[in-house]
Amino acid sequence: MVRVSEEDLRRVLGLLYQEDTLRVFASLVLGDTGGLSPKALDRLASGGLAEPGDDGEWRARPERFRELLRQRAEPPEELSAEERVLRTFLVDGRLTTTVMRRDKRLVVLRYISRVFEPGVRYPESDVNVALRAFHDDFAALRRYLVDEGMLSREGNVYWRSGGPVEV
Repeated sequence: MVRVSEEDLRRVLGLLYQEDTLRVFASLVLGDTGGLSPKALDRLASGGLAEPGDDGEWRARPERFRELLRQRAEPPEELSAEERVLRTFLVDGRLTTTVMRRDKRLVVLRYISRVFEPGVRYPESDVNVALRAFHDDFAALRRYLVDEGMLSREGNVYWRSGGPVEV
């Protein structure tokens, strides 16, 4: 895909900044093609905002804006496999489901385990509150974290025993 130059953008925006071409473009969009300035029509055509039809009638090309935006858009960022999993299963910071393949669940659990500070002991009620922020089935999350060795427990006290540690 050809990238849009700054000059192309300036040309189109400049055409819409000029009162006469803006008025002619608006008339074309509204279907009023009578008595339009040929000079303004030619300028709009040079920017890709208007074109003559087979019948000689001019028509607006508002799709030109979409073309410019699409061509101007940055290429999609490359995401790591972990980032793709997190974007799939976390929407607005909440899990969409707790049912997923183990490899994907481990990615999500490693992410969630970062909520708990290493070396800090948490009563079960605090663990539940923290996990409820991710999903209503906090008991399942707590069980997964313990089963995968990311949290350890003794009685009703939990502590982080695995997962990534930020330094």
